[in-house]
Amino acid sequence: MKHQGMKANQANNLRKNKEVSDQAGRRHFLGKALASVAVGWVSSTGLSWAIPPAKPVEERYKIAVCDWMILKRQKLGAFQLTKDIGADGVEVDMGGLGNRETFDNKLSDPATRQQFLEKAAALDLEICSMAMSGFYAQSFAKRPTVERMVQDCLATMQAMQVKVAFLPLGVQADLVQHPELRSVIIKRLQTIAPEAEKAGVIIGLETSLDAAGEGQLLEDIGSAAVQSYFNFANALQNGRDVCQELRMLGKDRICQIHCTNQDGVWLQDDPQVDMPKIKQTLDDMGWKGWLVIERSRNANNPHDVKGNFSANTAYLKSIFQST
Repeated sequence: MKHQGMKANQANNLRKNKEVSDQAGRRHFLGKALASVAVGWVSSTGLSWAIPPAKPVEERYKIAVCDWMILKRQKLGAFQLTKDIGADGVEVDMGGLGNRETFDNKLSDPATRQQFLEKAAALDLEICSMAMSGFYAQSFAKRPTVERMVQDCLATMQAMQVKVAFLPLGVQADLVQHPELRSVIIKRLQTIAPEAEKAGVIIGLETSLDAAGEGQLLEDIGSAAVQSYFNFANALQNGRDVCQELRMLGKDRICQIHCTNQDGVWLQDDPQVDMPKIKQTLDDMGWKGWLVIERSRNANNPHDVKGNFSANTAYLKSIFQST
């Protein structure tokens, strides 16, 4: 009897151990299954809950293209082409000028402005500046309705939350060729500057002067709302050292940069442009902002818009956004 009781106890113990083992096995299996499901879910959702997405890096230097130079002046298609080119933003022109009293500005229409803003947002692009490229050919010094033209630009900038306007003095107001226009140009800019100050925007002035001359011009205008819109080509085509000119102007007087040379070869093939040295100079100055591609098209294929601007964009990004 005693022997039979011991056998019964052993059987009970074996049964209990098996139950415990089975329960542990089920828990282990369920744990592995749940883990597999979780891993699969996390993988399919791009680790959306397990690892918080990294915040996008705010680039010190951003690359843009001019809409009129990619043959999309004030056209909605400029944004998709810019995206295809690989740039971060667009410099949008104010439209043609000719003999009009002001720019042929389609963005004065609220509905058109909204389309532009929505398209830029959808493609994750920025409008880095508004350009008054009409003054390349028209005289800022002599046109009677200049004040209205610039006010129209400032109003468009405010409506689109753009902070920089590009104003080239161009051929007819070239202060090297026409120094007699200096006082008129200063007076006009002094009249316009308070409006820019009030709007919280900057008018970026492109001249043919060297850095010393342009710096003095800015001093004479006397407003922080009028700064230099530096153009590499102006320095290079006049035999000046780009880096020296940049340092002389200083970071606080340069609002934006047209970072190309005249047409001929791409930037990466241009012996006149030492881009790594230019970047180091801008780094040392503490400057940051938009580098805008205007020219440096391959002379053998100047009409290949996407090819030319894509090549220059990729090269600039390899130098300025490589880290």
